Amino acid sequence: MLDQLETLTETAQAQLAQLESGDALAAWHGHYIGRKGELTQLLRRVSELPPAQRPTFGQRANQLKQALEAAYEQKASAIKAAELEKSLTEGSLDVTLPGRPVSRGRLHPSNQTLRRIYQIWAEMGFQIYRSRDVETDEMNFQLLNFPPHHPAREMQDTFYTTNPDVLLRTHTSPGQIRAMRDFYPEPIRVILPGMCYRNEQITARSEIQFHQVEGLAVGPNIRFSDLKGTLINFARRLYGEGRPVRFRASHFPFTEPSAEVDVQCFLCDGKGCRLCKYTGWLEICGCGMVHPTVLRNGGYDPEKVSGFAFGMGPERITMLRHGIEDIRYFWGNDLRFLEQF
Repeated sequence: MLDQLETLTETAQAQLAQLESGDALAAWHGHYIGRKGELTQLLRRVSELPPAQRPTFGQRANQLKQALEAAYEQKASAIKAAELEKSLTEGSLDVTLPGRPVSRGRLHPSNQTLRRIYQIWAEMGFQIYRSRDVETDEMNFQLLNFPPHHPAREMQDTFYTTNPDVLLRTHTSPGQIRAMRDFYPEPIRVILPGMCYRNEQITARSEIQFHQVEGLAVGPNIRFSDLKGTLINFARRLYGEGRPVRFRASHFPFTEPSAEVDVQCFLCDGKGCRLCKYTGWLEICGCGMVHPTVLRNGGYDPEKVSGFAFGMGPERITMLRHGIEDIRYFWGNDLRFLEQF
């Protein structure tokens, strides 16, 4: 059996010297010195020898196995180095070639407009107030002077939850009530930005989600002239100094009196074009004096304080500034559109 062990070892060493690949080396290891290899199986037959020969056989077998394992490790290192050298030679890189450009992220056009709006209102002394996206029917409608079955509710198709008293807010106006209740009895100057949701058919002009920026000022002796001066100042900062601004009478349940604000079209300078639908004017927001009922619901006494409110859509402002004709581009994640900004 010892002769058989010597012969097997010589054969294994001869084959090992001829190997040139990692796959062949792995096969050799399994055939000779793996758990089911020939050398391992031979060592397990030591019990077949006479007791006097077993120590000599076992000692020699361990020597030969250790020699084969050392030769295997040496060969594995050599093959690995050779394969690495081959891969580097055959797949060499020209380090003098220019690198591939890395695409840079950009702010979403809505966020760019929002940041500009925040900056202007901050310079005018307004702070940001965040309110929740999921509201109650009471906050979203009733406390804003929308009683049940009020016709104005039909202007805002609503996403209701399984609880009919819980909904996704249709405007940022419920934040007015929350802000008044948080700040009472102090004066207020805040803007309330956030996402709004309406169950509408998606078209080039309407989406089921959009940003809105609400504004609210409450305090003693606030007049409609203060509202006009504030919004005129905002419009000229956003669209350019000297830009004509006009107010048109309108109606909102939570303000009285109410108005809509237009700026002269900056594309045609009031001459009439496709952007302004040939009117010369672009609507930018709705506004009005806070309704006494809303003030009272917010905790203030309408006999002692007054206030104004306004609301604007950043997507609409962005569309007007850049001549964008389809609001669906904002949420389509099309890089061809987004990378223009």
